[in-house]
Amino acid sequence: MLSVGDILRNLWNDSGISLIFTDWRQMAMIIVACVLLYLGIKKKFEPLLLVGIAFGMLLTNIPGADLYHPALWDGIIAHTKSYGDVFTEGGFLDILYIGVKSGLYPSLIFLGVGAMTDFGPLLANVKSFLLGSAAQLGVYCAFLLAIVLGFSGPEAASIGIIGGADGPTAIFVTGKLAPHLLGPIAIAAYSYMALIPMIQPPLMKLITTEKERKIKMEQLREVSKTEKIIFPIVVAVVVILFLPSTAPLIGCLMFGNLLRECGVTYRLSDTAQNALMNIVTIFLGISVGATTLGDRFLTVATIKIIVLGLIAFCFSTVGGLLIGKLMCVLSGGKINPLIGSAGVSAVPMAARVSQAEGQKANPSNFLLMHAMGPNVAGVIGSAVAAGFFMAIFG
Repeated sequence: MLSVGDILRNLWNDSGISLIFTDWRQMAMIIVACVLLYLGIKKKFEPLLLVGIAFGMLLTNIPGADLYHPALWDGIIAHTKSYGDVFTEGGFLDILYIGVKSGLYPSLIFLGVGAMTDFGPLLANVKSFLLGSAAQLGVYCAFLLAIVLGFSGPEAASIGIIGGADGPTAIFVTGKLAPHLLGPIAIAAYSYMALIPMIQPPLMKLITTEKERKIKMEQLREVSKTEKIIFPIVVAVVVILFLPSTAPLIGCLMFGNLLRECGVTYRLSDTAQNALMNIVTIFLGISVGATTLGDRFLTVATIKIIVLGLIAFCFSTVGGLLIGKLMCVLSGGKINPLIGSAGVSAVPMAARVSQAEGQKANPSNFLLMHAMGPNVAGVIGSAVAAGFFMAIFG
């Protein structure tokens, strides 16, 4: 029969308290998780996902919790383990992580985004596609810089997608190509998305003149219902034919938009925008946070990713602004180049920044709807960039 001392000793040995000081990185990650929770809750930095990511980070780094097993996923990547082993050997967060690794959660997020997105401003001014494409400059610049810094092709592609300012796309690509970098890439992507109101304005003032920022644009034409219904069908067919690897993201994005625009599936559209979106966001956030184990997150590679993410955002903003300036000249001063910065796909935050900067220069300036065209084009552009990298490295 066990003595009281033996029972207490066993309880101590089985507790996480006895393990918490065996690796300083666990305590460091718990502190980082608390900082991210503060930023998400108090400062409202992308709270819908950052709070989930931070709490997943907290759970996965508590010693003894045994919720996530990176060695199991290493085995799946090496084909020595199967997804079936996750249900027999894995923990709670391992099971949820299947949705990230398979690309299910990011695709369902795109379904909700499509149901919430009005492509009317893009259809009213199809030249916005050029601005959305130009704003992917940071994706390719960051990719090349990552190669120079010693990252492999799949890793560099995953890092580059941060420049698309599209968190689900970054998670989708990283989950497929470089799952060991998922934590730092996701945190960098969502942190910089939250900081767009701080990152973009200095670049906008640096690249554009005050005269250009004062330009007032004409009201957009009204887009017919027929155009809005045909658009998602055509985009899905054309883009997926050229880049089949974009099928999960583009397919869900356009299906969600069709639910919104066709006029006969209101209940489905409402579910995609609200209930489904909220459920998937919870699972996605906590699953991504689970990958941020101290021994894998606190590395030199993470610092490089954070720096490259910032560079990617800056170059994407610059790319959109430069093409905006070119279009301004070619249009005889009818296009305000500020809308080019909205080509990054952080919807609708980037468009709101363009509107805010335009009104600072000219209080009677209303650029929001004009900026929404490049903004939603950027969503398609980032998915296309992701498909390009998946086709090469997938």
